[in-house]
Parts: sequence; structure tokens; C-alpha cells
Amino acid sequence: MNTRILAAGLVTLCIASAASAAPTPAPAAASKAGQPPLPWDQVRQLADVMQLIKEQYVVPVDDATLLHGAIKGMLGNLDPHSDFLEKSEYSDMEDLTSGEYNGIGIDVGVDQDGNIIVVSPIDGSPAAKAGVQAGDAILSVDGTSTEGLSLDQASELLRGKLGSKVTLELQGQDQDKPYDVKLTRQEIKVASARGELLQKGYGYLRIADFGDDTAGAVASSMKELVRKNGGPLQGLVMDLRENPGGLLDAAVAVSDDFLDSGVIVTAKGRAADATLTRNATPGDLLNGAPLVVLVDGGTASAAEIVAGALQDNHRALIAGTQSFGKGSVQTVIPLPEGDAIKLTTALYYTPSGRSIQAQGITPDVDVEALQVAEQEDAGNGAEKEVNLRSHLSNPSAAPAPATGNASIKAADALAMKDFQLYQALNILKGLAASSHIEHKR
Repeated sequence: MNTRILAAGLVTLCIASAASAAPTPAPAAASKAGQPPLPWDQVRQLADVMQLIKEQYVVPVDDATLLHGAIKGMLGNLDPHSDFLEKSEYSDMEDLTSGEYNGIGIDVGVDQDGNIIVVSPIDGSPAAKAGVQAGDAILSVDGTSTEGLSLDQASELLRGKLGSKVTLELQGQDQDKPYDVKLTRQEIKVASARGELLQKGYGYLRIADFGDDTAGAVASSMKELVRKNGGPLQGLVMDLRENPGGLLDAAVAVSDDFLDSGVIVTAKGRAADATLTRNATPGDLLNGAPLVVLVDGGTASAAEIVAGALQDNHRALIAGTQSFGKGSVQTVIPLPEGDAIKLTTALYYTPSGRSIQAQGITPDVDVEALQVAEQEDAGNGAEKEVNLRSHLSNPSAAPAPATGNASIKAADALAMKDFQLYQALNILKGLAASSHIEHKR
């Protein structure tokens, strides 16, 4: 029976995570030597309750509905990520890893109070364009309250036909009152990775999730950055903010792209095939140039594997805010009727042996997502000679180079657009300068 390992088992509308794993024995083989036998008294009690429901419930209920409900209850009470997947849900989950699906483009999770929350909106999705933020609580969907719903039930409300409309009632973390957002479901094509030059010599690599095509997209983006730069980069900012995770193998491959050696991740579980170690191989796409990784509260699971691997191997400096803290591994086990169960089977650990479960990755440099306002006058309102009409010019002053002004304006624009990225670039420049000094010694 084939199984699939989930590196980021968030029940989502935009990305489910799965990677091929070795075949495992069928569930029937689970009663191994040393394992306690099934508690048949409780099993009989379950059968008795099912019979009572069939005989006395106000409307007829078929056996499949009752059994599926019982299985969902068993798995749902274990942790937020274990679940029963009916045939259609299982098929949807496998489709999501391809990076194309119909929806509104959000990952959902459950907070400590049991509320359905947005873990992260997907770049370019209807939700992202409408301003939906990571951490927003979803209070209702088309007027139906999400209170008491499981992730699967909430996801079912959010799904719909291509082109259909849905209204979300959201509660922002820093807002006093709920607000409504009307969205149109569309085909979501997730661009796993994209790159751009921030300045000459300094690249930016945005990784939105970890899917089937991410490793290839990262390699292509890096190659294009080097081409645009006209040579090797002096440094790179890797942006993992609001990245909900994805495929374990994709996270390992991306980590390996920037490491020459060392452990990338380990996982430990009770079953023999739930324990694994992934190691880096020679070859660094940056050739050792400085690397800064941006994380925030929406950086989860497989994205945290990458951040942890680069941090513990002293390959990158992590900047931003505390990450989500999802450090468990799920295995999807197909069932004979076409359904499947998603079961938490292990915890993963960063190379130094730390678990980030319910903790997250702590940045090396804390950088809050601040808003920078544009100032009309850099002198804080003080009048200066240069501002006076008909002032005399300075005969010794050299004209400021145009390229310098352009760089300053570009930096100011970046600071106002994305303060965290602006700070990450400054950190990167400092690292590059230090590296250059070291090489000259």
C-alpha cells in the first residue's frame, strides 16, 4: 500500500503537502507483537451507538456516513493535522501539489482557541489581492458561522465552482470590528519561485510554497538572476514570509541548493519508516555568497525546514519575526475504498536537533513589518539656506552623481513598500562587505 509523507500538513485550500515514501504494510498488519489488543468492549460500544443512531435518530442515516463520521472523530481528536480524507478530498489534495487548482488562494489553520484562521494568502490570489492577511480569523463563510467547525468542514465551505462568489467575514488581529470580503473563485496557478534584482549584485528570491515544481523554479530563477546581473551575485535575500510549506522533498532540494554539506532535516517517529535523515550534497547556487532569509508568522512547516537548515548550518542569517511553529510530519495512507487517512507520524528536527513544534524559528535579527511614511522635508521641518529663494550657490560643491540619487530614491521606495525587505537588503550588504574584507586579509 503506497503512502505519502506530508511535510506541511496544514489542511488548506491552496497547498497540501506530500512526498513519495516507501510502501508500508496495510493497516491490518498494525497488530504487531508487543502491541496491546484492541479494546473489544469499546469497539462493541461503538457498534451499539451506531445501531441506536440508525434506529432512533430523527432522520435516516446510512452506514457510510456514520462510519466516516466515527473515523473523522478519531483522527480529529488526535491533533489539528490528522484527518480522514474522503475520495474526492484525497484527489483534491493530490491535485493541489501540482500548483494549479480552483479556489480563493488561502491556507487555513486552527488557533489555540479553536478559531479558523488564515495561515497565509497565496501570492496573486483573489484573497491576496483583496488584502486578506495572515492571522485573520474567518468568522463565517457566506453567512455560515465557522465556530466549532473542523478544518475540513471549513474548507468544504470555502470550496466552490470556478467563477462562483463567496463572502468571508474576517476579524483582523489589529482590528476592533469584523469586516466582509467578497471574492470570486478562480483558477490559482501558484508560481512557486520568482526572482528579481534589488540592486546591482544583490538578488531577491521569493518562494511562495514548496510544490512539485519548486526546486526547478528556484534553479531557473537563480540562473536568470545571474544573467541579469551580468555575473555572480554578491548576496541574496530569500523570502519565505507567508509560505505555508509543502512537499518535504522540495524543501530538502531547495536547502541543498545553498549547502555544500551537513544535515538538512531529521524526522523521528514510532514506526521505522517514519524516521529519516536528509543530508546536503556538494554544490551551492550562490557559491558561498551571503544569504539572508526572511520569515514571519505565516512561514510554516516545510518553509521552516529550509530556514532551520540554513540557520543551523550557519549558511544564512534569518531575519523577520517568529515563524508559525509547525514541526510535525503527516503520512497519507490510502484506504481500500479510495479514501485515505492523514496521520501525524513523526516530528521533524533541525540539524542541531531542535524541534520547532509550537515554537517556530527564532530570527537572528528581529525585523517587524513597519510602515515607513514619506517625508516631504528631510530636515524635520527646519528652514535651510538652500530652501530660500534666490540663495547663492556653493561654488565648491560638486554635483551629486545621478546614479547615487537613483540608488537613494530606489532604497527609499523599497523602505516604504516593504520595510522588512529593505532591512534585509541592508543586512545583506553588511554581510557582503564583511565577507569582502575577510577575503582581502
